[in-house]
Amino acid sequence: MSAAQEREPHFVRSFERGLAVIRAFDADHPELTLSEVARACDLTRAAARRFLLTLADLGYVHTNGRTFRLSPRVLELGYAYLSSFSLPDIAQPHLERLVAEIHESSSLCVLDGDDVVYVARVPVSRIMTTTITVGTRFPAYATSVGRVMIAHLPEDRIEEVVRRGRLAALTERTIVSTELLRAELDVIRKQGYAIVDQELEAGLRSVAAPVRDGTGTVVAAVNIPVHASRHSVASVREDLLPHLLDAVGRVEADLKVAAPRR
Repeated sequence: MSAAQEREPHFVRSFERGLAVIRAFDADHPELTLSEVARACDLTRAAARRFLLTLADLGYVHTNGRTFRLSPRVLELGYAYLSSFSLPDIAQPHLERLVAEIHESSSLCVLDGDDVVYVARVPVSRIMTTTITVGTRFPAYATSVGRVMIAHLPEDRIEEVVRRGRLAALTERTIVSTELLRAELDVIRKQGYAIVDQELEAGLRSVAAPVRDGTGTVVAAVNIPVHASRHSVASVREDLLPHLLDAVGRVEADLKVAAPRR
């Protein structure tokens, strides 16, 4: 039996296909031809054309007649979630205080499948090769925020994530062995924070700590990314980690008393 046949009677297949067309565009494929969209979404050219032109009529896609790209209006699709999610609002002032103390950027991230998603960020004015904004996604296994959240999942979920993960070498330092990743997750869980040294991007180090809600469940993580020329791993641990843990503690204290809005 196919996946389509297993769907519930209420399932709207055309809506699923329309969302697939939107998801076909990403950082590596910001502009696509009709044929490329059809191939990526397993659609006929005629069906892909109808979806793309409908999205263009609604303002979600721009086209020059030959290629298509998403318009800024697609941000509206995620804004309702982000604006109703109380955690970024609670964390923002604490991120701002943290950045003022350490003069380095800081972000709040959540785990979404095999990726981390940035939901709040306070940058500093420095040029870095990695451009990060709210909504940016990175593979969780290669980031400090991802590892610290994965490490605090239930054991069966950790095994699922590690087993399912495609551990590509993003730099020469990236951990691509499932055994080494499991061992690193064990260390992170015991020490309560994660440091990733140039595994996501050469020259970039990052430290992260988990954010727990009132029940003790890890719901997010806060990080501090730094350039390797400014901070050694020892400096990250000694000079930045205490500030990070203080900031996370303040976020958790506010989160415990905040009225749930989800």
